[in-house]
Amino acid sequence: MHAAFHKFILSAVSFGFAACVGVLPSRAADLGLMTSGPAAIGNCSEIVFTCENGRQYPLCPIAVSVVGEVVTASLHTGRGGGMHVRMIPMGVGYRYAGRGVWLDGFGENALLSFGKHSQIACTILGS
Repeated sequence: MHAAFHKFILSAVSFGFAACVGVLPSRAADLGLMTSGPAAIGNCSEIVFTCENGRQYPLCPIAVSVVGEVVTASLHTGRGGGMHVRMIPMGVGYRYAGRGVWLDGFGENALLSFGKHSQIACTILGS
């Protein structure tokens, strides 16, 4: 009985900690790109990367968190449609990665990589 009570207390404390952490203000802007919220899903004009190669690459949100972070998206690179990318939490800045492509950035500046040897500097064009 004592061991079961100990497990219950440990579970309750863990749950309480998780609940408290959940109400702390998040630093969502440090983790990923922000949108206007759920209305941005499928909107390819809100986040557009303008790059040094003269091209523009729209990022079309597929899933957006409650606070408006783009969690998954379609990155349109001109290679036959959109390429699925997923946010990888970095702590500071953001990374969206997909098959053979990744986008690393902080704020409005980003580096678009098509493999190890092809990188393009970009900025986010505001809508």
